[in-house]
Amino acid sequence: MPNASGLNAVAEGHAGVPRRGRVLTACCGAHILHDGYSDLLYVLLPVWQAQFGLSFAEIGLLKTTYSGSMAALQMPASLLAERLGERLVLALGTAIAAGAYLLIGTSGTFLALVACLVLGGLGSSVQHPLSSSLTARAFDGPGLRAALGTYNFSGDLGKMLFPAAIAWIVAVSNWRAATTAVGVVGIATAAALLCLVPMSRSRSSREDDALPDREIAAHLPPKTVRRGFVALSLIGVIDSATRMGFLTLLPFLLTGKDASLTTVGAALTLVFAGGAAGKFICGLVAARVGVLRTVILTEVATLSAILAALVLPLVGILALMLPLGVALNGTSSVLYGSVAELTTPERRARAFGLFYTCTIGAGALSPTVFGGVSDALGIPIAMVMLALSLAFILPLTLPLRTALRSLATPGSG
Repeated sequence: MPNASGLNAVAEGHAGVPRRGRVLTACCGAHILHDGYSDLLYVLLPVWQAQFGLSFAEIGLLKTTYSGSMAALQMPASLLAERLGERLVLALGTAIAAGAYLLIGTSGTFLALVACLVLGGLGSSVQHPLSSSLTARAFDGPGLRAALGTYNFSGDLGKMLFPAAIAWIVAVSNWRAATTAVGVVGIATAAALLCLVPMSRSRSSREDDALPDREIAAHLPPKTVRRGFVALSLIGVIDSATRMGFLTLLPFLLTGKDASLTTVGAALTLVFAGGAAGKFICGLVAARVGVLRTVILTEVATLSAILAALVLPLVGILALMLPLGVALNGTSSVLYGSVAELTTPERRARAFGLFYTCTIGAGALSPTVFGGVSDALGIPIAMVMLALSLAFILPLTLPLRTALRSLATPGSG
């Protein structure tokens, strides 16, 4: 495990700048961009529905296409980075995602949009596993959860900034100009990543650093920890599916109550602002009442808020968006830190890759599934089904609690 002096080492060529500070800056920048790329689609979906005459199922398919292709390469991206290095793979993926948005600006058909979104999702697949792994390795030790919390918070900045910017550009110009603009921003970000992310050390060096952790892990009950990781991943699956399904349907719930596109953008910005605050709020709550109680609190609050949104008028829904965002995103901030705790450093890239494959994959399927339900039964029924699915998280907290207790008391269980 890297010691304190190693963590504070000054990177070559950047005198006076801590190496881990550069890593965190780069990872946060990548997270801002890629989460922004994913969530700005919620603003564009109603625009594309009107232009291309799409059903709710087709709208859901567009989001599924992007998120599904992103989920498909989480593990391959992690394995490729072991050979080529995180810096190159992260920058290349970012450039591909940016190029996809440049191409979206030239798309004239539904199938062209689908093809561009596949390319964009493939490019974005590198960000979560590699940035999480880079951050976890740079801050391994007491500062790990704080660093991962900062990294997770940065993604919410992208979720706030990009949808609001897209809504404004569309209002003053058109959606093609908006997607071209974010594509240019992505190209610049890819270039910055090449400058900020240090060259990766050899794999053998990482394994040498991880030896103390392997010695600790050897004293833990492996079946208990494995079951905890499975439970953690399943909680993430349900949480992600609910969040992505709700956010896909929310613009149409709002437009059904006579909201303008600018109002939809503002509502999404409020949700994501609440989500950003939720990363800190839920971190504080978790420190006081524990990880699992925090998960239960956030999911019950999310369930209640989704149901309330169905019956409130437009003004009431807008007032609900900020606290809903806190609950909607609060769970994920607690889960990410537990992924690092349940794995050793040399396995973290793969563990994060597996976790994100499951959660992003579930989030990818959810818009298409609940878009189909909305076509058949209406948006209110789909929203109720989304909310009630959160109840399945409660029994999954039991094996996770056992695993986390085992980690707190090595050799027990």
